[in-house]
Amino acid sequence: MKPAPFDYARPTSIGAALQLLSERSPAAKILAGGQSLVPMMNFRVVRPDRLIDINRISELDYSA
Repeated sequence: MKPAPFDYARPTSIGAALQLLSERSPAAKILAGGQSLVPMMNFRVVRPDRLIDINRISELDYSA
């Protein structure tokens, strides 16, 4: 199956991510890895209006 239609956003700061989340909360979901969210979307168990991908937010990168 394929997921239901959704908006995709890729903010580059925590502030921008929070703004996007507040605009559509609770219909928005945060995507940080997708190990469980993406399969649930494919089976349409979860149907977010918007995915907010936080993988490119450098403030959250603690892999140093």
